[in-house]
Amino acid sequence: MPQHARNTPVCRDCDGFAAVAITTGARHLDGTRATLRVTCPTCKGTGHAASASASTLARVGR
Repeated sequence: MPQHARNTPVCRDCDGFAAVAITTGARHLDGTRATLRVTCPTCKGTGHAASASASTLARVGR
């Protein structure tokens, strides 16, 4: 029987790719490229969406 993967919520802003390396176009003295590591500000680099707690949910109804 196949095993089911967990249903972990993925961050909607970065689609799970929480950290990226961006080249600046410059090079270091040894010839390697200078890069900047940037993380998603929404999920803080985890790639997963935080579940809403009961206190932050809006109550709708009468």
